[in-house]
Amino acid sequence: MPHHATNSSAPSPAPFAPPATHLVLIPSYNTGAQLLLSTIRDALAHWTPVWVVIDGSTDGSERDALALAQTEPRLRVITLEKNRGKGAAVLAAAEAALAAGFTHALVMDADGQHPANRIGDFMRASQERPGALILGKPVFGPEAPLVRLKGRKLSIGLVHFECLCRAIDDPLFGFRVYPLAPLVGEMRRAWFARRYDFDPEIAVRLFWAGAPVVNIPAACKYLSRAEGGVSHFRYLRDNLRMIWLHTRLITKLLLCKWPAALRARKKRKTP
Repeated sequence: MPHHATNSSAPSPAPFAPPATHLVLIPSYNTGAQLLLSTIRDALAHWTPVWVVIDGSTDGSERDALALAQTEPRLRVITLEKNRGKGAAVLAAAEAALAAGFTHALVMDADGQHPANRIGDFMRASQERPGALILGKPVFGPEAPLVRLKGRKLSIGLVHFECLCRAIDDPLFGFRVYPLAPLVGEMRRAWFARRYDFDPEIAVRLFWAGAPVVNIPAACKYLSRAEGGVSHFRYLRDNLRMIWLHTRLITKLLLCKWPAALRARKKRKTP
């Protein structure tokens, strides 16, 4: 069972009063205590509440996050005993958030790549269009590895085919706001989308389901190992997972989802 850490102390003042419907959700697996705490504090400086899901970490980073939650009432930490993948961590927290009365969650990575200072912009876009999937379109700096940028182009092209349009600017960037009820519904219907395949698969499935898509540019920073950057991407394993992801999405599109994709494309073009 997940373990929750909260505290009833008086909350620290927030920079503004966020709506009670939206939260920030940070899944974390072996991020390292220093980097995870930095990400949490950056998120808290721009939004409240912040929930962190420790996805079976073995590096001890959960201890500092749990300790911070004891003194920071705006933070909630959920710990999963075994590593089940980003998608599974997001699903566990999304179900808990729905039960707690939240309707939307901005998901951001724990490794310092995502811009916490853009949380407010994305949340406001979600409030303006509550049924929409608010996707970040990454703006990379010169430090971004060229091989990763080229690999993204292939994934982007495949997703454009799966959607029968260019609705999704970047399916891999995980800085995005989800409407929780559609997210949980689609994930319960999908047996996959639990690990590295989560971000692109759920974006395509939500588009097929009729969710409007809003793309907003946002900076993406790659941290070197010397800066504390971590990556759990495994070239062979995760590329095979992505091949299987697009194989099943294209198969599903051709067999039964092309009418839904056409409807979503038409809806997007209609003023």
